[in-house]
Amino acid sequence: MNEDNFNNSKEYVLKKSNSLDSWPQIKGYNVEEEFDLNTFLKSLTTTGQQATELGKAIEITKYMRRENATIFLGFTSNAGTSGIREYIMYLFKHKKVHVGCTTVGAIEEDIIKCFKPFVIGDFRANGAQLREEGINRTGNIFIPNDRYVYFDKFMRIFLERLFELQQQRNEIIGILEFVYELGRELELQEVENKEESFTYWAYKNNLPFFCPTLLDGSLGDMVYFFKKEPKYKDFKIDMSEYIVELTDLALNCEKMGIIALGGSVPKHALANAGLFRDGAEYCVYLNSGLEMEGSNAGAPIDEAVSWGKVKANAHKVKVEADFSLTFPLLVLGGFKD
Repeated sequence: MNEDNFNNSKEYVLKKSNSLDSWPQIKGYNVEEEFDLNTFLKSLTTTGQQATELGKAIEITKYMRRENATIFLGFTSNAGTSGIREYIMYLFKHKKVHVGCTTVGAIEEDIIKCFKPFVIGDFRANGAQLREEGINRTGNIFIPNDRYVYFDKFMRIFLERLFELQQQRNEIIGILEFVYELGRELELQEVENKEESFTYWAYKNNLPFFCPTLLDGSLGDMVYFFKKEPKYKDFKIDMSEYIVELTDLALNCEKMGIIALGGSVPKHALANAGLFRDGAEYCVYLNSGLEMEGSNAGAPIDEAVSWGKVKANAHKVKVEADFSLTFPLLVLGGFKD
């Protein structure tokens, strides 16, 4: 054995270090004490791992609200499918955010739930058997086909009214107005549970609510059947006007804050709007996407900085976890006054 190597081994193992005595200590919530929600949420910042990132997200959200930033909330369709819907409804109802952006699945399922709820199923349920029973599965959520029968009747009345509106005005209705009118339709048809819907509250509070992928879902199926009828063949939707409206909102706000649940089109649509103002000042991502595949969904915020969509000095954090776990805590900590 080389004695010099052996004698130096302890120095290698117990290498001298900076003690970091002034740095925040890792410490979790004291479960022995009587539970206090605010203390618990504050403890996330010192818990470590993704809990600390979530703690940062809560603090950034509180900060952007104190600074009167215009908050743009983007979310994927599974937010409407799941119970995250109720948290979004709360934010829209009480005007806690200022602009919404989602994919069409969230809107149509938000409306469908006003007629009949979805139910807890199983991630491992047999797809062929479910198909035989007319049950659709989204993760561990079951959606029987009868829900879409209600939606079809609702949409038929809505599309007829919208077509008449188009004919009266002699103009094509854009996405923003289409979604606004969907919320209004819940009121016009006197749907009993309309106040559970975030689409309804977007209409009621005149909150700009964008859906760039408006026809990529059951709603698109309804439009297909509607346009196949000769008398409705001229029904049209302007799919381009929203980009002007969304970008103008970003351009004209003093400070821009982005909260994005999941990836997909809503996340990019909001970030891209930020590009036109040389980046958003605040940015919170909640998703489990991986950067390794080069996807928009998994990209860290610093990638958006490279494009000019988020400012280099922005208050920003990405929480890498399922937003069905993290968003309820963000709402409780960042928005519940």
